Amino acid sequence: MANITAKQVNELRQLTGVGMMDCKKALVECDGDFEKAIDFLRQKGQKMAAKRADRDANEGVVLAKSTGSYGAVIMVSCETDFVATNADFVAFANSIIDNAMSKHLTSKEQVLDMEIEGRKVSDLLTDQIAKIGEKIELAHFEVMESAAVYAYIHPGNRMASVVGMSKAGFDEAGHNIAMQVVAMRPVALDAASVPQEVKDKELAVAVEKTKEELIGKAVDAALKKAGINPAHVDSEDHMASNMGKGWITEEQVELAKKIKVEEAEKKAAALNPAQIQQIANGRLNKYFKENTLVEQEYIMESKMTVRQFIESTDKELTCTGFKRLELGA
Repeated sequence: MANITAKQVNELRQLTGVGMMDCKKALVECDGDFEKAIDFLRQKGQKMAAKRADRDANEGVVLAKSTGSYGAVIMVSCETDFVATNADFVAFANSIIDNAMSKHLTSKEQVLDMEIEGRKVSDLLTDQIAKIGEKIELAHFEVMESAAVYAYIHPGNRMASVVGMSKAGFDEAGHNIAMQVVAMRPVALDAASVPQEVKDKELAVAVEKTKEELIGKAVDAALKKAGINPAHVDSEDHMASNMGKGWITEEQVELAKKIKVEEAEKKAAALNPAQIQQIANGRLNKYFKENTLVEQEYIMESKMTVRQFIESTDKELTCTGFKRLELGA
């Protein structure tokens, strides 16, 4: 058996980033052979990765960077905040995005297959698992290309964005819009960019909510006409509690139950489809205003939308798109 020295252990640690004790064990197991020891540690990482595959990795680092007309946002996830805030882990995430951007990569698959100092990122992630003992993965990699791209990372590295603009030379405006994207969580650039399935879902929700409100108002009006406070009979628990307090009688409770059923059925049968659609469309437009970037209220100036802010900066300037990542979203 080879005599393993502290110098050898330290050299292996520098090569792999794995802890001293694990490096020593690997060298002992491999009789001092460095190449075999490295393979031993890789296999250990692969086994640990398999064991932790079903674990939740909801912490991590989100970074965004831009180089003129090209930008990227990346999420490298882990299991705990302790690891996420570790300087070495943050540096590891930075090395991935820096190398990916230097090669102008455009997809997560390309990044995983990319080599850093002769090793694929997918293998480096496995090494990190062996080193740290947590599930580590490249969760997302998104890019933005436009005439000018701006990046913003919120303090704490938990959310970031890249924003494309149609013209260069508007750095402050681009930076502010990237901040807007992070802060206000838009789902799309504008109403036309919202996927049709999302529009259909939101409209269906708006229709049902409108029906419920119209029926609810009719029921409340009928209850008040009968001398019953709707708030006293809005649930079975409230009915029992309010009878105990002497606020309503048992007879009023029975009457309220009857009114709620009969009036709801009567109003449901008499609902005006055109009225419902009109109100639902209004709710959908409100959704667009709150959730699409250019229609949102501009966070730096509450009296204008993002679209109006961009137009006030330069009439020919437009936002071409954005990418946003957030831990836990």
